[in-house]
Amino acid sequence: MSEGKPKIALYWCASCGGCEEAVVDLAEDLLKIAEKVDIVFWPVAIDAKKEDLEKLRDGEILVSFINGAIRLSEHEEMVKLLRRKSKLIVAYGSCSYMGGILSLANLYPREEILRYVAMEAPTVENPGETMFKEKTMINGVELELPRFLEKARPLDEIVEVDYYIPGCPPTPQVTLKAIETLLSGNLPPRGSVIGASDKSLCNECPLNSTKPEKLLVKKYKRLTHAEIDPEKCLLAQGIPCLGPVTRGGCNALCIKAGMPCTGCFGPLDGVVDYGGKAVSYLASILDVPPEKDAVLKALEGLPDPVGYLYKYSLAKSLLFRKRAER
Repeated sequence: MSEGKPKIALYWCASCGGCEEAVVDLAEDLLKIAEKVDIVFWPVAIDAKKEDLEKLRDGEILVSFINGAIRLSEHEEMVKLLRRKSKLIVAYGSCSYMGGILSLANLYPREEILRYVAMEAPTVENPGETMFKEKTMINGVELELPRFLEKARPLDEIVEVDYYIPGCPPTPQVTLKAIETLLSGNLPPRGSVIGASDKSLCNECPLNSTKPEKLLVKKYKRLTHAEIDPEKCLLAQGIPCLGPVTRGGCNALCIKAGMPCTGCFGPLDGVVDYGGKAVSYLASILDVPPEKDAVLKALEGLPDPVGYLYKYSLAKSLLFRKRAER
């Protein structure tokens, strides 16, 4: 460890591990970064323990990159410790930024989730209906598991977050650009999304030139139930694509692979509720009579609107919170 180098930390909360892979995907650029910084805490890659982190002075770490939503009491404890030890905290990836895919579990009560996992899932055999225990005694020693919290939450609901890096996961290009920005000392305003674009995905989509000036859709179609022209705007073909309401910067990777944008880079600046903005846009281009039956028929190709429109951001949804409060 060099005293002259800035220190950085990386930590993984509730996520699939894709964000850790995204950092590794920096390949040789990771080695270049490692020459400029000391990675003092990265449990998935180096032998660093919680007590090593605790020994550091408060604020000694320049920046901590935290991915994953907050779902366990251990996550809450660790991010508060990292906040204290770090000058800057970055929410890295969709789960940390907006709650991510796993926050769709917020549609269900905590007890229902635990019961399903312990007793009802097709792969589970639990004839005694034994439930999880947070504490248990084995050979006279008390063992304790982290508490499964009531809901998944984005990082900024637990600690102050300085910057956000979007993506599920962030691309290596976005990650590298964000790291270079943070190490440059020329920091953008606190709370900014860094590494990505400030324009919508449509601006970098290779199919954008085929999108009609006045876009109208008679009905939405499921990708698996439609014949797709790969050279034509997917939204113009009735495929629900969220490119118009999603921040760009990913180089339209999904579109280039023949898939619609599902919104992992999150909202553009000034948008409070991503799913609400997506609902508004998709409704604005739906060209059907206002009768209920006609509207429902047109929406048959969108069978899971919450799962699609709030795929990455349900934990941040104002609409869902109001519903839950009622």
